[in-house]
Amino acid sequence: MKVEQIYTKCLSQGSYFIESNNEIAIIDPIREIDTYIEKAKKSRGSIKYIFETHIHADFISGHLNLAKKTKAKIIYGPNAIASFDKINAKDYEEFKLGNVTIIAIHTPGHTIESTTYLLRDSAGKDYAIFTGDTLFLGDVGRPDLSQKSVISNKDLASMLYDSLRKKIMVLDDDVIVYPGHGEGSSCGKDLSSETVGKLGEQKKTNYALRKNMTKDEFIHEVLEGLLDPPKYFPSNVRINKEGYDEANEVLSKSLNSLEPNYIKKLLIDKDIILLDVRSSQEFANSHIPGSIFIGLDGRFAPWVGEILEDVLTKLIIISPTGREKEAVIRLSRVGFDNVLGYLNGGIKKWVKSGGSISKVENKFASKFSNFNSNKNILDVRSASEHKSECLSNSLNIPLPELNYSIDKINFKDKFIIHCKGGYRSMIAASILLSKGITNFANIPGGFDEIKNFRA
Repeated sequence: MKVEQIYTKCLSQGSYFIESNNEIAIIDPIREIDTYIEKAKKSRGSIKYIFETHIHADFISGHLNLAKKTKAKIIYGPNAIASFDKINAKDYEEFKLGNVTIIAIHTPGHTIESTTYLLRDSAGKDYAIFTGDTLFLGDVGRPDLSQKSVISNKDLASMLYDSLRKKIMVLDDDVIVYPGHGEGSSCGKDLSSETVGKLGEQKKTNYALRKNMTKDEFIHEVLEGLLDPPKYFPSNVRINKEGYDEANEVLSKSLNSLEPNYIKKLLIDKDIILLDVRSSQEFANSHIPGSIFIGLDGRFAPWVGEILEDVLTKLIIISPTGREKEAVIRLSRVGFDNVLGYLNGGIKKWVKSGGSISKVENKFASKFSNFNSNKNILDVRSASEHKSECLSNSLNIPLPELNYSIDKINFKDKFIIHCKGGYRSMIAASILLSKGITNFANIPGGFDEIKNFRA
């Protein structure tokens, strides 16, 4: 038996490759399926099953194209509704894979159809659970992400409480936990940076698995402090239910080299967004006015979804040379397939063509004498980060809320903008500039730099 976690860092997402006696199961594949097919060829096995822990909202699954290429059967838990052929497993239904068994345990709560898959080895011993978004390391899945559900968040949280205690916590402590996500995912509040653990450790350390925790306490703690779900989530659910183009088809239609003058003509269409995916420093030094920065060297795809929201948005990419393909692939992971092309020759060629550029003023923390006396500070970290430690008098508007909170920014004088390390604040800077707000300076090293300076 072989179990391999295939972790996609920019999505904070884990998919799984399980092989026994040349039969293979894939759990929660991402949209680019070549990795799974190549691994199957290397092990000289065939993919028999594609198990989905639930209908995903935060990324586009590869289930449909993987099934098409391999003839594998798609398995969901009870109550999953979709427009393609699949098997809705019954609670505790068993699936043989070589010499091992995979058992579908219905664990509703994150969503109605959420299912945990228990892997039992050839000796009949419970070996591991693949928990999807039901149980993370350090946290549990949000119960407020079910799309168009008539069931309240409280009722889903109640179901999650029962699922955890009656179906997962009853398993042995030495069972391995393979979650669907790690730190950074929007599907929970405070996920661990670890991506594999033991159930016994989670029983001791995960707040949601406290021994004497009442259902009312659980519901309160799980629902407390949740931000609004990212607005691209419903689109991803729809796409995962209805279907999508293959990743290679998206690449072939999107990797178009566009000349600067042609882009200028295209920009007459006000619905087109210039997406600058270079580094934050490159964007600060020179960028096309009105463009939005979301750098590839960060949690790129989820932030695109958070900030741009509409997967049908027409995009033109400003990319580091040689990384255009990477940008298109990572956009497609969250359903943003409508890329018209990329700027040929980058900013240098744009300038040579007579195109105008803008800059972001970066100002290092050492240039400020006393942050605490400065009342003009915008902190775009999360509310929990701000609550934990912040500059006095700072205005906290978490980055996902910025587009809808511009009217709260009424600094008469020049203001300072920061996040933790500089990535989010540069996204915020690009949003502010696109809305005509220019009277600010960005701290490139964020709150980390500020703390180091003040130490």
